[in-house]
Order: sequence, then C-alpha cells, then structure tokens
Amino acid sequence: MMSEEALPNKNLRIDGTRLWRSLMEMAEIGATPKGGVCRLALSDLDKQGRDLFREWCEAAGCSVTVDPMGNMFARRPGLDPKRAPIQTGSHLDSQPTGGKFDGAYGVLAGLEVIRTLNDNGIETEAPFEVVVWTNEEGSRFAPAMIGSGVFSGTFSLEEGHGKQDKDGKTIGGELTRIGYLGTAPLGHPVGAYFEAHIEQGPILEADSKQIGIVSGVQGQIWYEITLTGQESHAGTTPMPVRRDALVGAAGLIEAVNRIGQAHNPGGCGTVGMLQVHPNSRNVIPGKVFLTVDFRHPSDQALALMDQEIRAESRAIADKHSLDLDLQKIWSFPALEFDRDCVAAVTRATTQCGYSNRAIVSGAGHDAVYLSKVAPTGMIFIPCADGISHNEIESATPEDAEAGCNVLLHAMLAMADRD
Repeated sequence: MMSEEALPNKNLRIDGTRLWRSLMEMAEIGATPKGGVCRLALSDLDKQGRDLFREWCEAAGCSVTVDPMGNMFARRPGLDPKRAPIQTGSHLDSQPTGGKFDGAYGVLAGLEVIRTLNDNGIETEAPFEVVVWTNEEGSRFAPAMIGSGVFSGTFSLEEGHGKQDKDGKTIGGELTRIGYLGTAPLGHPVGAYFEAHIEQGPILEADSKQIGIVSGVQGQIWYEITLTGQESHAGTTPMPVRRDALVGAAGLIEAVNRIGQAHNPGGCGTVGMLQVHPNSRNVIPGKVFLTVDFRHPSDQALALMDQEIRAESRAIADKHSLDLDLQKIWSFPALEFDRDCVAAVTRATTQCGYSNRAIVSGAGHDAVYLSKVAPTGMIFIPCADGISHNEIESATPEDAEAGCNVLLHAMLAMADRD
C-alpha cells in the first residue's frame, strides 16, 4: 500500500472558485423561486444541463460519448490506453423541488478534477472518466438509479427503455426526443469508481466534520400499493357499509411510520406519493395508489420490515373490505464499499488535512450499482441542517472545495497504482 509520504502531487489542490462558479451556472438551468432546481430526468431542462456539461468537457479536452441509456462519459486519456478508466460522477436530474447540489456536485467535482490536471500538466497512467448517469432520482421514472442499473447489468436495456412516467412517456422515447439515445457500447470496464456527494443528512454537520468517508449504503425497498374499495355518495352512504379506500390508506400510512420507528436505530419508513380516485369532495374515495420506501443498514431488519408491511396491508384491507395490490418494485441489500477505495479516500482526506469521520449512506446512489462491476467508494460533504430533496438545500464553497480535493487525490492514487 502506498504511504502518504510517497503519494505524488501531495500539495496539488483544485480551484474552488471555479468549481463553485460551475455549480452556480448549472443551477441556473431549471432554477426555482426558492433557490433550488427542477430538472426532471429527460426533460428539456435536463437536456440543457447535459448540453452544458458536454460543452465544458469538450473545452477541457475530453471526448464525450453517450450510451443507449443516455449515460454520458467524458474521458481524459491516460498514458496507458489499455487501462480501465478511473471513473467519477453522479447525476444532473433533480427532484421536482430539488436543490443545487444533489447529483450536480458529484458531476462538476469530477469536471474540476479534469480541469485541475490540465492546469498542472499532469498525466495519469489510467484514463479519467466523468459520468452523468440517467434518471438517478427516480422521480419522473421509477425506479431510481436506472441508468447505472442498466450499465451494471442489473436491468436490461429493454427494461430501462420501457419505464414510463405518469403520462405514459417512456425513457426510450424521451431519450430519442431530446437527442440522448446514444450509440456507445453499453457497459465497459471500470478500474475504480468514486462518487462525491452532499451527505443529505445531519451527521457531518452535527459532528463538525468536513468529510464523510463512506463505508457503505443501507438497504432499501420500494413498494407500489393500490387499495380498491367503492366510490359512493358522501351524504347518502351509511358509515358502516362504506368501502373507503382513503381510510384504509390512512391506516397504512400510519403503519409505515410505526414500522420505521420500531426498527430504530437506522430504520426509515416513508409514504412519498398518494393518488386518490376520483378525488372529488363529495365522493367516497374508491381507489388509492401510494408508494412506500423502507430503508435500513441491516438486511435482517429490512426483511422484518417487509414482512410487517405485508401483514399490516392485508389486515387493513380486510378490515375495510378493500382489495389489495402490493408490488415490491425495487430493492437492493445493504452493501460495503471496496476496502482499497475507502482507504484511498481516507488517505486523501488525511493528506489534505480535513476533519472527517466514517459514515454509512442513508440514501441510494449510482455508486450502489457501480459497486457490482468496479471497486467503488464515496465522499460526503455536509449540507446545512441535513436538508436535501428540497429547494433550500445548501452547502458551502469551502466544503465543496474540500470534497473535490479529496476526490482528486483518491482518483490519482487509484490511477497510478500498479
């Protein structure tokens, strides 16, 4: 293992002002009144963000290719073209009321690494590659992380192209529409993958640490549940004979929260989407669609949560004379990142002199699927009050610079190792 003293370019640092300027310019695309962004996957605004990223990368001397899932790869050549690239990246799509940094920080930190190497005339043995993954958020098209999922072989290209939004538009169709249905080979060797990201939680800020050395990611399950009763008149239908789907959904929402609370520390349960039919003020709701998101760092605990929501859903449906359709649409187990990549992040953090702590990611990231095909690690920086998926999401220029410096040195260490 390379010692800290032996690391080349030990005092090299990125241009924090340039990184921040790029983040703020990207944030103008889809800017919202409260200071956030709305760049839904494969929308016209997503295309604008992708176009700007391509422009910046080509200006930095990178070749840019796009695969059939719309994943973008900006490559800076290495001295040994046979070496698999050292990758970094994240996503440019956002939640409907998203923040400036979720995803975009990881993409633009990667670009800043390339620019810094160019400024200093540094050549690496392995190529460097900055990636924009398609539909990481899973907001417009479910599930999340579909671009990296197809790249890693977790989903087929046909599955990826067939995912629909609420209006019936498909990923394949929207990739064609915005001009990002690429032709580059789907999937290629990766020497190592690093993803820099805001923490999206309160731990680093509460602990006064500038860098989170991410050891792994907690497991996650997504469900889509439909409860079907019977629409009826709100004034003439007696309470004892009603089949009110929304009353059943209310009980289910409470059950999801209770299950999350029961599995602390670490358990999380969320109902994030609710669709009521016919959604009329004087009609008893006959059908409700809702989503459930369960997370836990223990696979055993997550399995128990799965059993409990199935039992609770059945009991609630029976109690209110409702039909139940429960589908588990997406899941992944808890995972640990590659030891060498975590060690590279740790050495880089120490080398740069930043306060730090080990941390497990509570959110899913493209790094989850990249870990199936390449050694993988992540770097977290704090966000104010731990708030993310919100227009008021905030990070500081100093923390953004620190995380990018760690990314730079972690990538260099992996690129030049034997």
